[in-house]
Amino acid sequence: MTSKLAVVGAGGAGAAAAYALRDTAVDVTVFEKSRGVCGRAATRRKGDCTYEYGANYLKDDDERVATLVTEALPTDGLVDVAEPIYAFERDGDIGEGKDSDERKWTYEAGITQLAKRLFAASDATVHNGVRVETLSREGDRWRIHDDGNTDRGRFDAVLLTPPAPQTADLLGEAAWDHDDCRDLRQAIASVPYRTVVSGMLHYPFELDVPWYAAVNTDKAHDIGWLAREECKPGHVPDGESLLLVQMNEGWSVANYDAHPDRLVTEIAERTAHLVGDDRLTQPDWTDHQHWRYAQPEDTVDRDALAPAADHDLYFAGDWVAAQPRLHAAVRNGLETGERIVDDS
Repeated sequence: MTSKLAVVGAGGAGAAAAYALRDTAVDVTVFEKSRGVCGRAATRRKGDCTYEYGANYLKDDDERVATLVTEALPTDGLVDVAEPIYAFERDGDIGEGKDSDERKWTYEAGITQLAKRLFAASDATVHNGVRVETLSREGDRWRIHDDGNTDRGRFDAVLLTPPAPQTADLLGEAAWDHDDCRDLRQAIASVPYRTVVSGMLHYPFELDVPWYAAVNTDKAHDIGWLAREECKPGHVPDGESLLLVQMNEGWSVANYDAHPDRLVTEIAERTAHLVGDDRLTQPDWTDHQHWRYAQPEDTVDRDALAPAADHDLYFAGDWVAAQPRLHAAVRNGLETGERIVDDS
């Protein structure tokens, strides 16, 4: 029976699992390596600006998640991104996209509010700044140590939610001599990931374009995604622009270790060329982020994960979900939390 559960990772899936376990007999402890929550659905603030630099919003693509966000959780500060998403290919001509009218949610205070509200509604204890290093199987329980070799306790079950490569590494370091460990690690390590370098470019003027974002559909342009944070209510003061520019895989890998000044200069130049506005070569402030494991390009064979439950080991995240999107990760976290209860 699961009375103590350790969740590794406080992203959307981990937060949703903790929420699903609220008001149950399961005592949930969450270990998160960063100072915040919501993982790659991340928010930063600079001056009067609030911006997402990973996952940009939550799509209205899952009825259960939509109901969770609009009815079960507090809705203060929940906002729609009304402007459409356009598309472009290698030639850089930006035009209407096929999903230009999809519904997109975020919060005035940033997308990390999603995980914060899920955790606030749960009974989970969240420990930030704790990087889990090893898992040890001791009889029918798991012991967790962090990267400082501090014993974080024994648990009846463990839920792993980091990106697949990091989850595979955890299993590789696990003190668990069992054939299922090797097979699980191989299945998880096979999930391919996209590397992304992101640049944030601020301007003291607002762009006059009809779209919130533009996506490169053929993956043949250096820019993969260009979004205007000023389209999100409460994020950017009137009369200003803040662009999130996520570079495609090839460019990101080739320039991953480049000096930040060169990175943002080249990102700004490519953005100006794409939009056709030379003013964009001169942002008045910038920011950047490197995502080694930005987004899975596929999902894991879920049948390959099934034997893990026999050892009180579970997995959740966008790489486990039906599709690699934030709403799917949240749905997967809810379902995994419920499965843990059912297995107890």
